Amino acid sequence: MAETMPFELVSPERRLAAGEAEMVTIPGAMGDLGAMPGHAPMLTTLRPGLLVVKGGAAAGEYFVTGGFAEVTPESGAAILAEEAVERKTLTRDWFDARIASARAALEAAPAEGRQAAAMRLNDFETAASQLL
Repeated sequence: MAETMPFELVSPERRLAAGEAEMVTIPGAMGDLGAMPGHAPMLTTLRPGLLVVKGGAAAGEYFVTGGFAEVTPESGAAILAEEAVERKTLTRDWFDARIASARAALEAAPAEGRQAAAMRLNDFETAASQLL
């Protein structure tokens, strides 16, 4: 049996998943990264993307809209998502609402925030085209 680590995914509304995992692929702000048992301590912000939990009782796929991830050798991976849903529940309407919100945020963003707002919009549009 493969080695596992603790995993937890929570959003402000609820705890979506918890248990043991062999690996967690995290949509970090600077790109996807994989966390496995014994991973070096790390803290990252999340971008909109697919969080994939492999092996163990917590296995599954979730879409997160942002938040934070903390990984330590002792406590495993803790994901604090601003919003998270199971991949199987994603719909075109769900993505359309978030894309519209991201587009409005881009239009209202000051000059120094336009790049981040444009990247967030792009992340939602890319995910919608790949996951639906």
